[in-house]
Amino acid sequence: MTLDPRPYLRLASASPRRRELLTSIGVSVEVSPVDLDETPLPGEAPRDHVLRLARDKAVAGHAAGGPATLGADTVVVVDGRVLGKPRDAGHARSMLETLAGRSHEVMTGVAVQGPAGLLTRCVVSRVTLRDIPAAEMAAYWRTGEPLDKAGGYAIQGFGSVFVTHLEGSYSAVVGLPLCETAEILRRQAVPLWNLPVS
Repeated sequence: MTLDPRPYLRLASASPRRRELLTSIGVSVEVSPVDLDETPLPGEAPRDHVLRLARDKAVAGHAAGGPATLGADTVVVVDGRVLGKPRDAGHARSMLETLAGRSHEVMTGVAVQGPAGLLTRCVVSRVTLRDIPAAEMAAYWRTGEPLDKAGGYAIQGFGSVFVTHLEGSYSAVVGLPLCETAEILRRQAVPLWNLPVS
C-alpha cells in the first residue's frame, strides 16, 4: 500500500505503536508529541483520566494549526487502580504479581481535534493473564519490553505469552482502538485507505 506522503493527521504522541496502527489503516501521519503531566487528578476515575489526557493532547497538538490532530492515552486498571509504567524491575514485578492469574481492564481514550470539533471515544477491554512464575517475570524484565508499557507488559510483544483471554479490542490494548478511531477520522474528513470520508 502506498500512502500519500502529505500528512493528513498530526499524532500528538511519540508512541511508535500508535503510528504503526494508523499507518496500517492507510492514514498519513505527522508525529508531533506534546509534553503533558499525566498524573491522575485527585479522585479522578480511570475513564475520566484517559479521556482528559487524550483531549488535552489533541487540543495542545492542534494549537499550531494544520491537519486534524489525534491524542490518545491507555491505562491498565485493576481493582479500580491505575497501573502506570514500571519505574524499575521491582515495580514491574509487583505489577505482574498483581495482574497474574486474573483479569484486568485496559482503557484507551482517543480524541481528534479537527473540522468537526473535538471528538472523543473511550474503549474498555478486558484482559486475562495466566499465573506467571517469578523466574519468568525476571526473564521478561531482562528483555527490556516492560519498561515503557502501562501495566508492565505488552500484548503485542513477548508479553503475549502471558495472555489467556481478551474481551474487546486488541488494537485498543496495543494503544489505539482502530474501529472507533477510523469512525472519528472519517467524521474529521481524514482519508483512510480507500474509504469515503463523511
